[in-house]
Amino acid sequence: MYLSSYYGSMRVNLSMSIEHFNKCVDDHSDALYHFILKNIRDEEKARDIVQDSFEKLWEKLETVSPDKVKSYLFSIAYHTMIDMLRKDKRRVGFDHVNEEQHAHSVQYTDLNQVLHEAVKLLPDIQRSVLMLRDYEGYSYSEIGEITGLNESQVKVYIYRARMYMKKYIGRMEVLI
Repeated sequence: MYLSSYYGSMRVNLSMSIEHFNKCVDDHSDALYHFILKNIRDEEKARDIVQDSFEKLWEKLETVSPDKVKSYLFSIAYHTMIDMLRKDKRRVGFDHVNEEQHAHSVQYTDLNQVLHEAVKLLPDIQRSVLMLRDYEGYSYSEIGEITGLNESQVKVYIYRARMYMKKYIGRMEVLI
């Protein structure tokens, strides 16, 4: 992907080789990008977050265990995304949005679109843990490691997200 050439040209003497780092970029950049993109729906910001994550990995190569690189990357990307979302929320006051202006009465039956709409409506933390579990296939303990939550909190957030999704998708007016 686009990051390989950028980091491959950097010179530094680290325990993890440049080749191993480049392999990490090749192996994980697409999944990391798609995870972030599904959460924030902004391609440019998703690219920036992925780039920042690999830059932070590059800076910490000496301390990151090669078998923990994927978890480290997802954890860094997750926290960078949360920081960016918090920063963006401070800029725009969603309490002052006129819902009538953004609402529509067009009905549709595309379940995939309904599912994506429901995911977008979840609180940030619920959306993130749900995506890590159901889309990326992480275990509860790995999600906890990535997000900084304990395993019980992860399970609660996933349960709440799934209940909301079930309730949202189960509404007849959403599906017709």
